[in-house]
Amino acid sequence: MAASTRSQLEAAARTDTSSDGHSAGTTGASTRERILDIALELFTQQGYDKTSLRDIAERLGTTKAALYYHFERKEDILMELHLRLHALGREALEQLDALEDGQARADAWPAIIERFIDQVVDNRELVLLHQRNHRAFEQLMDNERHRADNDDIEEQFRRILTSPAIPLDRRVRMACSIGAIVGALATGEAVFGDVPMTELAEEVRAAVRDLLGSL
Repeated sequence: MAASTRSQLEAAARTDTSSDGHSAGTTGASTRERILDIALELFTQQGYDKTSLRDIAERLGTTKAALYYHFERKEDILMELHLRLHALGREALEQLDALEDGQARADAWPAIIERFIDQVVDNRELVLLHQRNHRAFEQLMDNERHRADNDDIEEQFRRILTSPAIPLDRRVRMACSIGAIVGALATGEAVFGDVPMTELAEEVRAAVRDLLGSL
């Protein structure tokens, strides 16, 4: 982006965010999050392809120029929302990484999986966003930032599951439990129709408990 254009967008953002008496510096982060929250709602309700940056700006009560200061393209907003979902998996993996050895990770797995299911339910709008905009997300797969983040998560997961300190049968069950959660909750609406996410999550939770057994 040219320096002059960037300066103009910064000025627009300052004007917009200072209208309530706060400086752009103190409200920039919250404005960015509001943009993402509004985009999440619009993309989920009316579809990514049918939502414009103008729609988001109008719902936010700001100008398109101020919106450009935070996100230059609609694709950038979609990527940030996608990475919110990545963050849920990353948090669980980082909890496991913090433990001392493979045995401790295997012992902690059931509780961490339970919390992960809770997080998916709490972020059901993110899940619906992915279910209803599958084609748009496919276009992000070759994005360099997406590849780097995805590769990092996969590497963390492989590092845990390849640990020789965890018996093979346990590693298989751990891997299958993730597959059960992703397979059922990530495809929920397309496969299970109008079953509420909370009800579906309880079924998944029971299935995962059966799968893990006395792990």
